[in-house]
Amino acid sequence: MKNDKNGSMAYQGTVAARQVHSTPEKSSLRKYVQRNMYRWHRLIGILTVIPVIFWCLSGLTHPFMSHWFKPAIAREFVRPQAIDKKALIKSPEAVLSLNHIAAFRNIRVVTIGSATYYQVKGADNQLNYYDTGSGKPLVKGDEQYAESLARYFVDDARTPVRITPITGFTNEYRYVNRLLPVWKVSFDRSDDMDVYVETEQGRLANYNEWSRKSFLWLFNNFHNWDWLAAISNHTIRVGVMLLCLSIIILSMISGLVIYGFMWDRFKTARKAAGKTGLLRKNHRRIGIAVSFVTFTFAFSGACHVTRKLTSDERIKYVHQPVIRTEKLQASLLQLPVDWGKISQIGVVSLGRKAYYQLFAKPEGNESWNKKQIDNAEGSRKEAVTRQKSGITYYDTQTGTLLPDGMTRHAKELVKRFLAADANGVPCCGRIDAIQVANAGELPALQATEILTKFDREYGFINKRLPVVKLALDTPDKLTYYIEPATSRLAARITDSDRREGLSFAVLHKYFFMDWAGKNVRDIVTMISALGVLVVSLFGLVLFLKVK
Repeated sequence: MKNDKNGSMAYQGTVAARQVHSTPEKSSLRKYVQRNMYRWHRLIGILTVIPVIFWCLSGLTHPFMSHWFKPAIAREFVRPQAIDKKALIKSPEAVLSLNHIAAFRNIRVVTIGSATYYQVKGADNQLNYYDTGSGKPLVKGDEQYAESLARYFVDDARTPVRITPITGFTNEYRYVNRLLPVWKVSFDRSDDMDVYVETEQGRLANYNEWSRKSFLWLFNNFHNWDWLAAISNHTIRVGVMLLCLSIIILSMISGLVIYGFMWDRFKTARKAAGKTGLLRKNHRRIGIAVSFVTFTFAFSGACHVTRKLTSDERIKYVHQPVIRTEKLQASLLQLPVDWGKISQIGVVSLGRKAYYQLFAKPEGNESWNKKQIDNAEGSRKEAVTRQKSGITYYDTQTGTLLPDGMTRHAKELVKRFLAADANGVPCCGRIDAIQVANAGELPALQATEILTKFDREYGFINKRLPVVKLALDTPDKLTYYIEPATSRLAARITDSDRREGLSFAVLHKYFFMDWAGKNVRDIVTMISALGVLVVSLFGLVLFLKVK
């Protein structure tokens, strides 16, 4: 009995001890968290206050750069006009033979001043120009064409210019412009206007004057952190940005807990310390008000930055093989077409054959999107195309029309690009027909469509038009956008791209406000960014004042 009694007393003592010690442990942990959460909030907040200030200030400049203070330019595109067949005195094949050109990659018709020329992309990828009447080459033809285009876009025929070839992206002509190579045409006038033109398709690539250049420098260095990439590398820049954005989200969450959910407890402690004031109250109130937009800015920014870890290699996906001049047996000028409706020509390789590519001019005010291929979005069957699609293909040897040529061309290009991915070959021009044949058939198509206008999925950032959209029946809804005029990949989009694009458009750029117009959308975005900026500045002052 004695042992039992002692044992019972010992057991009761142990239980009592556990009860005594368990409550203080939990209480101590809670007190530790409460005691240090404010300190942690201050610490992680101060770690990113400078990046937040820079991001907010540079973000505030974006509407000025892209909308409100965007420099005016007379024209942004060359309106398609019917080719004057009478000016094509000599056929392309005759001009090629006259100049002893045995092979080429493409041929177009361009106008420089009042003269008409064949623009020939040679086997060396250089653009040369030959008079359509005499067949004589034009000295420095590409420079002259670039200057002619630039003067047309800015409507300036007299100002002296400087012309510089651009073969790689720069701080002023960034990758977002997509097009290469281009010519930079600098106008010697007070606004310091630079116009970038792509001569291969005769289009405007970009333009900047002095104010836009200043905004670009600020945005690139304080929003995109180009300075960090310059002193380290792209991967380090992305990693540091992701780290800062993660800390910002943690700072927002801790601030919301302190100043929102647990404010009664922290308020008592701060009052006891005599450290309340107008600055702290405003920091709390504005912080709570902008906590959601702080999260959306940081979260969508982080999602956007992670996409930068994977290089965008679309510019390398092109298939413009060398075409032998001897294949041009059917005369272009003898094709059974209405030349009054043809705005441009081209020559492309499809399979083992070459085809003349004829682009129809929009009729009246009708744009190419009025002649789109039937869209079968959501259907499990391949779309059926209309006979008149805007681009027709004629065999260069027989002169016969290739039915559904544009879709066939786009399909073959997608097949080559898929083969390039499978073989790890970045430049599709190096893939021969056997490799492509071994790549297998394309997955089923959900939609085939020609686009002549940008839309939400294929936005202005992609630059190229017109394009053919091929939506593949794959788990990630892989969609290719092909530019038939250059046989290039314009865009490659999957569901993950769509999700990231949607988050960035809605949570970062506030495209959900488009219904109210660009001005209202930009004002709301700026107010949100300004709120985050004010909270950060108040927090910085509090950190410096409160020890």
